[in-house]
Amino acid sequence: MGKDSTSAKTPRQPYVWEAIVSFAGLIIIMSIGIIKFQVDPHIPMFIGVIIAALMSLRLGYKWSAIEEMMITGISRAMQAILILSIVGMMVGVWLLSGTIPTMIYFGLKLLSPSIFLIASVLICSITSLATGTSWGTMGTMGLALMGIAQGLGMPVGPTAGAILAGAYFGDKLSPLSDTTNLAPAMAGTDVFTHVKYMIKATAIAYAIALIFFGIYGFQHASSNDVDTSQVTILMDGLKSTFNISPILLLPPLVVILAIALKIPAIPGITLGVIVGAILVLFQGNLAIYDPDTLEVSHVGATLGDILVVARNGFVCNTEIDALNDLLSTGGLMNMASSILMTVIAMMFGGIMEGTKQLEVLIEQITKVVKSGPALIGATEVTCLLSNITMPEQYISILVPGRMYASAYRKAGIHPKSLSNALESAGTVTSPLVPWNTCGMYIAATLGVTASTYAPWAVFNYAMPIVTFLLAFVGVTVTKMTPEEQAKADAGELV
Repeated sequence: MGKDSTSAKTPRQPYVWEAIVSFAGLIIIMSIGIIKFQVDPHIPMFIGVIIAALMSLRLGYKWSAIEEMMITGISRAMQAILILSIVGMMVGVWLLSGTIPTMIYFGLKLLSPSIFLIASVLICSITSLATGTSWGTMGTMGLALMGIAQGLGMPVGPTAGAILAGAYFGDKLSPLSDTTNLAPAMAGTDVFTHVKYMIKATAIAYAIALIFFGIYGFQHASSNDVDTSQVTILMDGLKSTFNISPILLLPPLVVILAIALKIPAIPGITLGVIVGAILVLFQGNLAIYDPDTLEVSHVGATLGDILVVARNGFVCNTEIDALNDLLSTGGLMNMASSILMTVIAMMFGGIMEGTKQLEVLIEQITKVVKSGPALIGATEVTCLLSNITMPEQYISILVPGRMYASAYRKAGIHPKSLSNALESAGTVTSPLVPWNTCGMYIAATLGVTASTYAPWAVFNYAMPIVTFLLAFVGVTVTKMTPEEQAKADAGELV
């Protein structure tokens, strides 16, 4: 009879303090793991899942129900997981075909000493759009540009700020970026809708950064004593390794066309993979390296090489270390870390949402935050606080995304407004926090601390401010139609 009584126990509504304990536990363990021990966030996040699960047991939920909540949470991110998987394949194939090297090559040709800082923004923008990674952009193009800045006599702070502007512009907008795929998945919309919706606010913040760096850079640039040897080395390395041709820009154009034609994300990105695979024919003289020995396996890409790089990524082995670091990437397996992080975070989000721990917290917030602009502002503040307290860029998108999804839905606001706010604050404010994984990476890679570059990170400051201000005129807040509201209530992507 005791067993029957236990099984009949009805789960109760959580108290606010109980929900806070679950979040506080996550924040504390994430902070200790990332800041003190400098580990990846996966295991600290899983410990947060354990804390949330223990709290759920306290609330009267059976383990079977908790498990179902985790699975439900993961299922909500399945489209993002599938897209991340295909994007990984795309990057590998685009490297093998010479598409990404071609985009980087033409980007480097934009460099002009008289507009060095603007050129730095543009070069890093093209690189990050092509690769979908701000870290890869800063670790390669960023390093080269920092070296050129020394030859130009440009101060390191503004140079790093220009590099960040370009790197995070592409990281925010590129369909190849993991954060660009995570944000809409958390909000409840698709990646193409998300990208298109971000363009207006992002363009304004980007224009502000370009104007600022144009004016500042024009005052300091010198065309008489310029050392562009590093850029020349990179361009020569690209040209000697790959067959560079404008026709290799066709795959990204196909993806852009797919966005314009409203083709769903998965088939649209897959088209990019297929076109890139066909254009591998242009790399008949490309040396293919064995990933284990780094010795030349054969010359000229085959169908087998396409299959291998789609899974494992491309291996570049030249005499230029920066080029090798930039181009040795891609592949399905290189997306595993991002995919697993998404899975674990959605386990946490699923529990917090299923047990209504998120709901009780949001209820407290929405007592004073009810309008569209107020929700945008609250979302951005939460993202910033996440970057400070749980110093990992992914967490600042994943956790606030699940926290506010229901609030936006109840207010009748389109989930693309939420996904835009997540990217406008979660993605771009991460490097402004010295102890955030992004801030630590920049300090280690560019050799510039946050205290030096943060005052010059114009784009990173402008983006959340512009998004918030545009909410008051309806640019970054959009109401759902009755049909969209019905789909959102049914748990479908809008």
